[in-house]
Amino acid sequence: MAEPYSTESIAYRSALEVIRGVEPRVADAIAAELTDQREMLKLIASENYASPAVLLAMGNWLSDKYAEGTVGRRFYAGCRNVDTVEALAAEHARNVFGAAHAYAQPHSGIDANLVAFWAVLSQRVETPGLARAGVRQVNDLTEQDWAQLRAEFGNQRMLGMSLDAGGHLTHGFRPNISGKMFDQRSYGTDPQTGLLDYEALRATAREFRPLIIVAGYSAYPRLVNFRIMREIADEVGATLMVDMAHFAGLVAGKVLTGDFDPVPHANIVTTTTHKSLRGPRGGMVLCDDALAEHVDRGCPMVLGGPLPHVMAAKAVALAEAARPEFGSYAQAVVDNARALAEGLLTRGAKLVTGGTDNHLVLIDVSGYGLTGRQAEAALLDSGIVTNRNSVPQDPNGAWYTSGIRIGTPALTTRGLGAAEMDEIAGLIDTVLSGTTAAAAPKGGLSKAHHVLDAAVADQVAKRASDLLAGFPLYSGIDLS
Repeated sequence: MAEPYSTESIAYRSALEVIRGVEPRVADAIAAELTDQREMLKLIASENYASPAVLLAMGNWLSDKYAEGTVGRRFYAGCRNVDTVEALAAEHARNVFGAAHAYAQPHSGIDANLVAFWAVLSQRVETPGLARAGVRQVNDLTEQDWAQLRAEFGNQRMLGMSLDAGGHLTHGFRPNISGKMFDQRSYGTDPQTGLLDYEALRATAREFRPLIIVAGYSAYPRLVNFRIMREIADEVGATLMVDMAHFAGLVAGKVLTGDFDPVPHANIVTTTTHKSLRGPRGGMVLCDDALAEHVDRGCPMVLGGPLPHVMAAKAVALAEAARPEFGSYAQAVVDNARALAEGLLTRGAKLVTGGTDNHLVLIDVSGYGLTGRQAEAALLDSGIVTNRNSVPQDPNGAWYTSGIRIGTPALTTRGLGAAEMDEIAGLIDTVLSGTTAAAAPKGGLSKAHHVLDAAVADQVAKRASDLLAGFPLYSGIDLS
């Protein structure tokens, strides 16, 4: 246990004391969350543990400042300190990723994608429309010209990876605003191998002629060749956008290079700043020089006031990502994912694509006779936190699913290695093998409910807790 009078312990104890003086239930929930995270195996591929420095950078008076606009061009006075932290975040991002331009204001990954979509629309639809009308800004358009431009905005096409193949809801699907903005079509994976089919993608792009091709994924366990993606985009006159929210840490850590690094190949790249990048919850956009001025209009185009305290935390996290040890961490994330996949395969689990090349593994739990929802619940009962996810051609749909997505960024941060990954694979297999579908109220089997012997759940949860005890989380913080 950490020294109770360490700098970190004093900082967090003091913070909780201040909070407890106003609403003790919030302070208790914060402390309980630390306990939960310390004791449970966090295998959600999109989660991590931000450093104490990153977390502290978010809890300060920068939160109190309005700063609409960009560095040096604000709509509010008194933003010099916000300018400092935003400029630092952008500078670190450019250096870490080798990007021409970086925009650190998006509040989330969805916001980053919205900024990217509208930056492309601004560059490729609005700018030619203004030139055609002989004006400089949209407010100068006649009602007729404005109506024509608005119609053009709403008549553009997007091509993105299908949800069941591993794509994301924000890549043009109807429940999300992106699907309401664009006429969308999907590309998928080979039904036999589960791997991305570039030639089928190329044929779809030639026929569909999208304005934007979106690459990137949230549940595809292999690498994407962004050189080929750019060739396809250029061939059909599309802008290549890459959403690297999941694997940004692997890019920052120089594990993904050459054809597998999206930044040199894409016109525009979006990301979250948490997940494998290990920063605060937020988003970011990287782009080439041609799109920079359009991206910088994110506020007020689609964003409200920036979150200066979160931009400060982004700057801290990106400074951490620039250190040599972050490269070692990123490589360990991939090594651990491969060890976890191998451990599952040796125990007979069915994995989508048969393994992994990145930070995540997708288990098809239908081989255990379960839905994803049943498997997720059984694992949670046993101290293992995962999330259910669709598999290609999923018969159970996007709610119940047939898959479980697991990832290694968080446990790698704690220092676990290949031996521990193999043991965790064994724990997962023990739980799933010991779980059965429950009877539905009106007969048959339920897709939602499961049966797992409480003794098995308790045994696995205890082993998970004992395993994690050897890899302390936030070891400098003692709240007892």
